[in-house]
Amino acid sequence: MSKSKSSAALAVAIPAVALVGWLGYTFWDAYQPEPVRMQGQIEAQQYNISSKVPGRIDTVLVRKGDMVNKGDLIFTLLSPEIDAKLMQAKAGEQAADALAEQAEKGARQQEIQAAGDQWRKAKVAASLMEKTYQRVNNLYKEGVVAEQKRDEAFTQWQAARYTEQAAYQMYAMTQEGARTETKRAAQEKAKMAAGAVAEVEAYVADTQIASWFNGEVSQVLLHEGELAPQGFPVVSVVDMNDAWAVFYVREDSLSHYQPGQEFSAKIPALGSQAYRFKVSHVAVMGDFATWRTTDASQGFDMRTFEVEARPVTAIEGLRVGMSVVIDPQ
Repeated sequence: MSKSKSSAALAVAIPAVALVGWLGYTFWDAYQPEPVRMQGQIEAQQYNISSKVPGRIDTVLVRKGDMVNKGDLIFTLLSPEIDAKLMQAKAGEQAADALAEQAEKGARQQEIQAAGDQWRKAKVAASLMEKTYQRVNNLYKEGVVAEQKRDEAFTQWQAARYTEQAAYQMYAMTQEGARTETKRAAQEKAKMAAGAVAEVEAYVADTQIASWFNGEVSQVLLHEGELAPQGFPVVSVVDMNDAWAVFYVREDSLSHYQPGQEFSAKIPALGSQAYRFKVSHVAVMGDFATWRTTDASQGFDMRTFEVEARPVTAIEGLRVGMSVVIDPQ
């Protein structure tokens, strides 16, 4: 009878203990923080291909989805205004070169000859005025002419001498040519005109736009015949070889996602395989983080920080915008 009662009590006690244990575990588990599954997305480096000069789109040589390499011609512009400016700049360059050449060569031979003739003419006139003064002075000494006449003849002789000296200086100046400063100024003007031509030629070259990057064409924003403003993106290129994942990590988990640390994540669009990522950047300033309110009893708000992570190895088929999931540990 005693054994029977013991067995019955034991049969009741075991389920009771199990029930109490199950209820205890249930309550404990209910108050445990839920495991967090983090989700991010794939980003990639994007480049906008544009022109430094405005113009009308002549041809666009690529379409969305095309793969381009650095140096491939992407689009061309038609700009008659630039062609006209190039013509003006070249004409200005030729004029400046001609002036510089003129300054180097100096006066023409005919100009030198004419200046020499003017000097010789003034010299002969001065010699004549000297003889005239001598005759008048002799007559004055003999009392034939008044002193006024002698002074007038002397003044004319001196004026003729000064005219001779001025004519000689003009003759010497034409023989010497342009001043050194004038030559240098002409040379600098020629360089300035050449620089203007080079500038316009650079604009002309920029009507043939080539890609500076490798990647895939993601957008073609303008087409043939449309006007392209200066610097406006005509074609966008995405380089999937320069891709990364962006997550927003709560600060209580941030210690697991420091620069240089690696972790595994899945990309649902590519199947169930896990890929390795390495953290490359963590947001530095809290101003760039979002906020998450916690239990008021804890006394503070939990922030989340932006974390960037790059694939350890290249991932085939990766596209911008794909979800990246980190399962709970």
